[in-house]
Amino acid sequence: MTSVLVLNASFEPLNVVSVRRAVVLLLKDKAELVEAVEAVLRAEHIVLPTPSVIRLVSYVRIPYRMRIPVSRRGVLARDRFTCQYCGGTPGRSALTIDHVVPRSRGGPKRWENLVAACARCNRRKGGRLPDEAGMKLMSRPESPRYVALAFIGHDGGPDGWRKYLQPGDSDAGA
Repeated sequence: MTSVLVLNASFEPLNVVSVRRAVVLLLKDKAELVEAVEAVLRAEHIVLPTPSVIRLVSYVRIPYRMRIPVSRRGVLARDRFTCQYCGGTPGRSALTIDHVVPRSRGGPKRWENLVAACARCNRRKGGRLPDEAGMKLMSRPESPRYVALAFIGHDGGPDGWRKYLQPGDSDAGA
């Protein structure tokens, strides 16, 4: 474990930091431990659980919701490395990016038009709309709500982070 998810006081994901930075925030009472892994950190006079998720004590106002640039990595992370048509999880390298409204029909390269799809489903859909191909999306694609998504590694972060990264779960820890 080399990364720690930092939540705002409202339990919204803010950032991903190193374990060292998270421990400093905890020791300065600027954050509180929400989840930890089994390993412990030892110093001469203190033993701390290794943090996995921390929450800031005071609310940090984000003045403007940053628009995260569209990328393959971002789309796959948003869709949790799952085909949005069949629900399969073939692995990152076997997933493709599908335009819900095909580019041949003027579909834009925007978060709201891109989804993760396995190669089989992408070929089956082809240049058609999902309804025309008799396929249904598991969820409506939308722009990621949190900047933290941009910092999460290729695997979407540890399983313990999932409940904090779900859209609409701003009270996940409350």
